[in-house]
Amino acid sequence: MAAAMGACSLGFRVVLTEETAWLGGQLTSQAVPPDEHPWIEQAGCTARYRRFRDEVRRFYREQTPLLPPYRADPLLNPGGGWVSRLCHEPRIGLTVLNKMLAPFFDSRGEGGLVVRHGLRPIGADVEGDFVRSVSFDTDRGEQETISARFILDATELGELLPLARVEYVTGAESKAETGEPNAVDGDPQPGNVQGLTWCMALAYDEGSHRVIDRPTQYERWRSYRPDFWPGPHLGFEGLNPHTGERRTLPLFSDDWLNLFRYRQIVDPGKFEPGYAAHPITIVNWPQNDYFVANIIDEPAESVAERLNDARQLSLSLLYWLQTEAPRHDGGIGYPGLYLRPDITGTADGFAMAPYIRESRRIRARFTVTEQRVASYTNPGLAVAPGFKDSVGVGSYRIDLHPSTSGANTIDTPTLPFEIPLGSLIPVRARNLLPACKNLGVTHITNGCYRLHPVEWNIGEAAGLLAGYCLAQGREPAEVYESSDLTADFQSLLRGQGIELEWHL
Repeated sequence: MAAAMGACSLGFRVVLTEETAWLGGQLTSQAVPPDEHPWIEQAGCTARYRRFRDEVRRFYREQTPLLPPYRADPLLNPGGGWVSRLCHEPRIGLTVLNKMLAPFFDSRGEGGLVVRHGLRPIGADVEGDFVRSVSFDTDRGEQETISARFILDATELGELLPLARVEYVTGAESKAETGEPNAVDGDPQPGNVQGLTWCMALAYDEGSHRVIDRPTQYERWRSYRPDFWPGPHLGFEGLNPHTGERRTLPLFSDDWLNLFRYRQIVDPGKFEPGYAAHPITIVNWPQNDYFVANIIDEPAESVAERLNDARQLSLSLLYWLQTEAPRHDGGIGYPGLYLRPDITGTADGFAMAPYIRESRRIRARFTVTEQRVASYTNPGLAVAPGFKDSVGVGSYRIDLHPSTSGANTIDTPTLPFEIPLGSLIPVRARNLLPACKNLGVTHITNGCYRLHPVEWNIGEAAGLLAGYCLAQGREPAEVYESSDLTADFQSLLRGQGIELEWHL
């Protein structure tokens, strides 16, 4: 979507396909409040991403009955969650995104942007190093082919890479290959991929009884205990990801440090009576991380089974919370918890799509490794070493959730970093570009390049690169290989409001 905005802003026609009913990915259909860095209110994102954040706050101020103190707060956090400075309802994020896309349509809907929902890529027509078209299954049971001069892959799993025969990597590279301190020893592990999470929206109505039917796989997940975890997977005992120390994080507590507040997106106390009867949170917690099996490059039947298992894990977590969880005030269970389908736009309160942390990644002209961004490999620096071909910035810890190899969390500090143009250029393909976390990073650095503002920046830069190449009659590899063309492209990026370096 960010890529479409970038390309359309240069006057080019874009066909934007989306498998679900909602555009927006993590922000909407996956129901993941934005994970951001400490400087997000002042720096470290594109102008369009900042506009998105500003428009979300504007919507709440103008379209919802906020109480006066919150309406006047320039740093309004509508939900009050502590994962982000801007925890908001997915449907409001969707409304804002559609508003941002609106100028690119004409009155007949035939302008620079055409949006097609319900399309899933199934094939590609490739001639040599050039991808001529992509074929799709539609939600009408038909097939459709779309041709374009540039193809941008912003799918959650890098779905176009195998279809278009683009060289790619999955899972964990070896230490011998990348030299990364946290890479795996021995051979690469292509099936070693971070777990996914099928998020759900939960509200809490204290004193009510809303217990669901016992899930089919409840006994399986109730008894599951990973080797590296201090207690059952369905429990409040866990590990501090930064220190590895054992800790208890309850559902509720007397302070803000609890699971419900973690990704809370609706705080009734900030609104006039009647807007929100109960608080609402997004369940994207260690307890519903699914890392039992990989879904990349696996048979369709296995993928469907594993995604169903991930949903069953989340549903089992809900049932456990309702019936068996130790309460913060004594007693057992929170029977007043209930799913909110209106929040997720689905029939059951689950997100439209699972939250995918790690996808296929292109083999790129340049791959970002741990040594370039970690604070412990760059002592004495305030920001990571820059790239002469920077196309944006980002900042987040190297945050790898437990993986399908049985490895525990890797969570280590980084320095604010840049996104190099070389990581967007495939080693061979001429007109297919990565537009999200499928760029040239490793299993390790994926952990800091996969968050909302960074993925947005990657997509926007990719869309602008495609447009620049069309306008100049060039190819992406030419832009990367020429310092003059790179500098010219960077001037375009700056003019579009994309920060290329950090100023802290």
